[in-house]
Order: sequence, then structure tokens, then C-alpha cells
Amino acid sequence: MPCHHNLEAWLHAYLNGAGIADDWRGPLFRTLGRGTGQLTRTPLPQANAYAMIRRRAEAVGIETKIGNHTFRATGITAYLKNGGALEKAAAMANYSSTRTTQLYDRRSDEVTMDEVEKAGV
Repeated sequence: MPCHHNLEAWLHAYLNGAGIADDWRGPLFRTLGRGTGQLTRTPLPQANAYAMIRRRAEAVGIETKIGNHTFRATGITAYLKNGGALEKAAAMANYSSTRTTQLYDRRSDEVTMDEVEKAGV
């Protein structure tokens, strides 16, 4: 799976720090064992991941409602913006249809510097 080189470094640091680098078949994001503080082999439920993202965003002052799908949209948009093919983006996102992938394409949402200057911001 292609990713930004900073993300690759952060993922390696996480995998090594969490002690799960050799567990290729286990989930990437896991629950903590009760009272142990150790990661289990149980996948982190989506609702828990969403709550964690919201807490972290609020803690740093991000008021925009972001969540798991925000990251999916950001990844798909960045990939397409850098010349990636829609069909490959769909495959990476595990979508059988490029129409679904297009729902996450945010390239048309971007504001140019000309638009910012014109608005007087």
C-alpha cells in the first residue's frame, strides 16, 4: 500500500513501540487488555477509534467534526491529486466500484490562494 514517507516512519515506530511488528496477521489497531495496559489481538472497534480521534482533535483545538472517514477521504484525495488512477484508489480502499471512491474525492472542495485573496481573508 503506498503511503507518505512520514506515515511509513510513524507506522514503523508504532509497530515497533507497541511490540507488534512481527504479528503480520494481527490487527493494526487493537484494544488494551483490562488492567494490563497491554495490547490484545482484538481489533479496536470503529466506534472506539472514532471516539479517540474526536478526543484528540478536540484536545488540539480542531473544531471541525472529523473521524475515520475523514482520513479515507484525505488519502484518496491526496492519491488522486498526485496522479493516481481512480481504479487503483478504489482497489486500495477495497471498493468494487469507482463510483463509491468518487464520493471520497475532495479535490473540488479545495480553495485556491486566488479565491482566498479575492475573499479578502
